[in-house]
Amino acid sequence: MVRRQDIVEFLDDLLDINDVSDHSVNGLQVQGCEEVRKVGLAVDAALSVYERAIAEGCQMLVVHHGLIWGGLQRITDRNHAHVSRLIHSGLNLYAAHLPLDMSPDVGNNALLCQMAGLVGIEPFGAYHGAKIGWKGALEVPCGISQFEDVWREQLGATPRTLPFGPELIRTVAIVSGGGTGALKEAIDEGIDCFVSGEGPHEKYHEALEGGIHLMYLGHYLTETVGVKAVGRSLIAEFPELSTVFIDEPTGF
Repeated sequence: MVRRQDIVEFLDDLLDINDVSDHSVNGLQVQGCEEVRKVGLAVDAALSVYERAIAEGCQMLVVHHGLIWGGLQRITDRNHAHVSRLIHSGLNLYAAHLPLDMSPDVGNNALLCQMAGLVGIEPFGAYHGAKIGWKGALEVPCGISQFEDVWREQLGATPRTLPFGPELIRTVAIVSGGGTGALKEAIDEGIDCFVSGEGPHEKYHEALEGGIHLMYLGHYLTETVGVKAVGRSLIAEFPELSTVFIDEPTGF
């Protein structure tokens, strides 16, 4: 057994949640039981995820997309269903949005850079005064099909690529999820390939006119790597804990 507060303090420190401006209310969002034996890890706070976490014997759930964004206005309808289920089950809900994108240790984007084999990694992707993504270079430049193969092997992704960049990819920038707001920054910096999860219709022409490869790996899939890394960090810090990744793909 581990005290809830000890886990919360560890995660707050690991993810530097107090140093990031975010629409998400990061940290412990819904308080449950005080003692934790097992932690569930998931991308989204959802009723189906709660049920699976409870069935797995979890006392805490750590997610990327939490329940509270900017503060709850009313605890009715969907909010009531979520809060009621969490409280009645005693399941603690902890959320980390931007902190889990930008962390150099367990963040989605730093880990994706490692999967891609990038070197010289540095922060990229300005958002609300912070850099939430990362960029780097391939040690051996490659063509777009070879780079797609990297993601198939490392992430199990099926890349969807708008191949508008140079024949050989040397430089890569990554912002997971719906991170194409940083596409202009990548174009301005002369990046060869920008990688994200998904993007809106108009990014096609922005990438075409900017002469850059735009590669989508899936919003959900690009944001599974951070919560899994958090699980590994929890086990390293608290060996008496167990963890489980709750996979609930959304198709996006």
